[in-house]
Amino acid sequence: MSDSQYCVILAGGKGKRLWPCSREATPKQFIDFFGTGRTLLQQTYDRMLKVVPPDNIFISTNQSYLDDVHQQLPDIPKDRILAEPIHRNTAPSVAWAAHRIMRFNPDANLLVTPSDQMIQNEDAFASDIQEGFAFVSQRDGLLTLGIKPTRPEPGYGYIQLGEPAGNGVYQVQSFTEKPERDFAKMFVESGEFYWNTGMFMANIRYLSHCLFKLLPSVLRNLDAMTPHWTIEEENHFINKNFPLYPNLSVDNGVLEKSERVYVMKCNFGWADIGTWHSIYEAMQKSESDNVVIDSDVILEDCQNNVIKLPKNKLAILNGLEGYIIAEHGNVLLVCKKEDSSALVRKYVNEVQIKKGTDYI
Repeated sequence: MSDSQYCVILAGGKGKRLWPCSREATPKQFIDFFGTGRTLLQQTYDRMLKVVPPDNIFISTNQSYLDDVHQQLPDIPKDRILAEPIHRNTAPSVAWAAHRIMRFNPDANLLVTPSDQMIQNEDAFASDIQEGFAFVSQRDGLLTLGIKPTRPEPGYGYIQLGEPAGNGVYQVQSFTEKPERDFAKMFVESGEFYWNTGMFMANIRYLSHCLFKLLPSVLRNLDAMTPHWTIEEENHFINKNFPLYPNLSVDNGVLEKSERVYVMKCNFGWADIGTWHSIYEAMQKSESDNVVIDSDVILEDCQNNVIKLPKNKLAILNGLEGYIIAEHGNVLLVCKKEDSSALVRKYVNEVQIKKGTDYI
């Protein structure tokens, strides 16, 4: 582990796709979703401690969640937490994090990771990350981490492998975000496509160069006005000027438009905790292919369901097949698992209009 190895954990999303268990006031990254005793953010932080020094871990979040971050990660210094005044997707988040880290170490090599993922083999993960750091320290490029797909999952992004670049690394031929199921099936059968984990790596100089070309000159204005800015001055500037950034994801705004983008084949066992359907596919099934998440249930004649209920609540379910049964606080959701992502999005919008934000 080198002092030049840094990590940014993205923890500012609202997590609405896992409503009602993930709520706007407390999104999924701040929840102990699986009853392990650690929230998804804490699990991600624990994982990062194995690959970068503790002082080199930065948290990107929203000001609404600042107290949650301090409470769950009390060892993180304040200058390692970047709290955005408004939601602007991941590209502006990475731009600010790169700007801050460049001040600490202009020779840094960086891993950017979401905070809502499941990693099954953490030793293999640590090994792959060290190989990734070695790659980006010696080469200018953006290195994405890809996982060989085990099923045609339309809820994931896909990366098409291009020409080999050595040691399990390939040039990226194309990105495809959330294809139709038929296309996902073709991708898996071709063997040319890997799941996009949403994690990527780069040396800080090259990443800053890409961001300079692709995003508005927001933080560059601070550098021009106050070359020797302090952390307080940068925070103050961000509070006033962050809304000038477009609402743009790293995938769409940076990776797909940069010239030197690579993918490394990884084998650490991965799942995105993004939607109810993806959780169902990733989790170990009980008898009759039900996924029961930290809940007390008695099932009869039930198949292919996802069940997530509050503590101290018993559910007796009979005759359900292919449903999501999820309860949290003042909302109980029972809906078909098929097309659940679209249904949840629809219900969140409908409830917000008809019932107000207390239920969101």
